[in-house]
Amino acid sequence: MERTTVRLPGSLLERARRRASAEGRTLTALIEEGLRFVLARQPESRRRKHALPRISKAEGGLVPGVDLASPSTLQEVEDLDYVRRMQELR
Repeated sequence: MERTTVRLPGSLLERARRRASAEGRTLTALIEEGLRFVLARQPESRRRKHALPRISKAEGGLVPGVDLASPSTLQEVEDLDYVRRMQELR
């Protein structure tokens, strides 16, 4: 065991002393438990990295005949869609 000096706000220290006394243990035991609890938790940033992606509720899919590996096919689909929208504006 090692000894150290810790500076705490008076009100926090008093609350900690009362809690330790009410639970029938030492202030050291209370502080040790609190430190173990905090150190056992994963940092916020680590938890966020493992969050599951949002699930899309969109319906539909690829336009029939579209090959995602062919940029010219994608451009053709976009061109046809543009022509269709322009015709609807007339």
